Parts: sequence; C-alpha cells; structure tokens
Amino acid sequence: MRSSSGLVLSEVMRRKYIAVAGNMGSGKSSLVYFLCSHYDVEPFYEPNEENPYLKDFYKDMRRWAFHSQVHFLCHKFRIHQALAKARDKRTVVQDRTIYEDAEIFAYNLHRSRRMSKRDFGTYMALYHSMLEALEPPDLLIYLSAPLRTIRQRIKLRGRPEEQAVPVSYIRRLNQLYEEWFARYDLSPTVVIPTERMDYVTDLMDRLDLIETIEKLL
Repeated sequence: MRSSSGLVLSEVMRRKYIAVAGNMGSGKSSLVYFLCSHYDVEPFYEPNEENPYLKDFYKDMRRWAFHSQVHFLCHKFRIHQALAKARDKRTVVQDRTIYEDAEIFAYNLHRSRRMSKRDFGTYMALYHSMLEALEPPDLLIYLSAPLRTIRQRIKLRGRPEEQAVPVSYIRRLNQLYEEWFARYDLSPTVVIPTERMDYVTDLMDRLDLIETIEKLL
C-alpha cells in the first residue's frame, strides 16, 4: 500500500511510537481509528471502562480522586510497557499518554483541592519513578477543541458517568492542556484543531493530515 506522496507506508511508518493527546471529547479515539485504518499500525486505547473507581469518582471526586488516578497511572504504565514491546515489530499509536494522566488530570485534581497535598506527593513520586523506565513517543499529535465542541461531543456519545461532569472541570482541563503542550519537549509535535478539521469524512482534510504526519515521521 502506498501513501498520498507515493512512499511505501512501511518505509514511512517503520516501528514508530505515535501518541495522540487531548481533552475528553477532543476526538482521540476517532483519530486512532483513522490512523489504524490508513496504516498498518497497532492501537492502544484509553481503558476507561476498566477503572473500577471511575463511577464513584464522578459522584464524589474528593473521596475517590487518588484511588482513580493511581489506577489509571498503573494501567497506563503497563500499556506503555506493552506498546514498547510491540514497537519492536511495528508502529504503535496510543490514545492518551501517561504524561497527561499525571501532569494534567492528577495535577488538576490537586489544584482544585480534590486530591490532598499528601496524596498528590505520593502520586507524583510514583509517576516520576515510572518515567525513568519509559521511552518518549516519536511524534505527539495534540488535538485541540473549544469548550463548546467538547461539551457537544460528550453529550452525543452519551457515556452516563461523563454527563454530570461540571463545565468548570472541563474548562480547567482545556487550559491545563494548553499549558502542558506549550512546555512539552520530549518529541516532535503537531496540533490538529478538531473543531474544523474533519479527517474522517472530508478528503482534503484527510490528505492534509496524512501529508503532515508523513513529513514529521
């Protein structure tokens, strides 16, 4: 199979690690699915349904923040280990990184006083220990979307535990994502404004995205 530029895809995408970052509702899973349908890559998705604390967390964030975030962190670390092994054979693409778990979601819970200083200190010590064993991605794709678009998508996809999430919480996450991405320097990056870019159904947007990714890789 050949890309739009005429290059054999196996040459362009040989054993790379692509990370897709962005707030809830920004379109991460859709982009991962698109990349898997266009290239011969292995997906690693965000395991929301497997967190036994998630429903309790959305009901009482202060009570369950530490439990939920530690579970996500440990599970994400195992995913990073698994994709590192898979990367020896083929390109892998990840839906949300361990960096986002700690530097955006856990930090936001601490800053908003939903996670105590003691719990946050323990969490970050565990996080930094894990980072020493992990390799950064070859490319980070950041999906940006305004608050209005994110709220619409959350409503449309209808996950019950997300419907009661306060608007202020989503707004703070969006701001933290912008701040985190501005200081991120572990790999090449590309920003995709998903409010206006429809790479799933629009041919021109799709070709633009493919060209951008292949240039960076």
